[in-house]
Amino acid sequence: MSRQAVLRIQLPMAKILLVEDNEMNRDMLSRRLERRGYEVVIAVDGQQGVDLAQSAAPDLILMDMSLPVIDGWEATRQLKSMDRMKAVPIIALTAHAMSGDREKALEAGCNDYDTKPIELPRLLGKIEALLGSKPPA
Repeated sequence: MSRQAVLRIQLPMAKILLVEDNEMNRDMLSRRLERRGYEVVIAVDGQQGVDLAQSAAPDLILMDMSLPVIDGWEATRQLKSMDRMKAVPIIALTAHAMSGDREKALEAGCNDYDTKPIELPRLLGKIEALLGSKPPA
């Protein structure tokens, strides 16, 4: 077994909760994150995102802001009001890159903000910065 394979077995993968209602975005992003060593849990609406965040205990959440049931703004506010979820970083994802959206996301409790379409190197940089390390290679 190679040294790299041994490292992969020994290091725990960071778990990312992807809250995204668009199937194509979900599929593309989850596959690309998994290829980089992340474990990905998926929610398709804001309420499911809140529920899964509590049961799956993710290390980081990628939150689409335009979601059915409850939107990403409200889901983020609910999560950040829970003691055990306060420390979990949330990155807002939105196609609506309008003036003030970044500030609105940060006010809702998001730790960072990224626009769609996703530029993976930029998003990975934000994920790694919030997690404090890179995933197993």
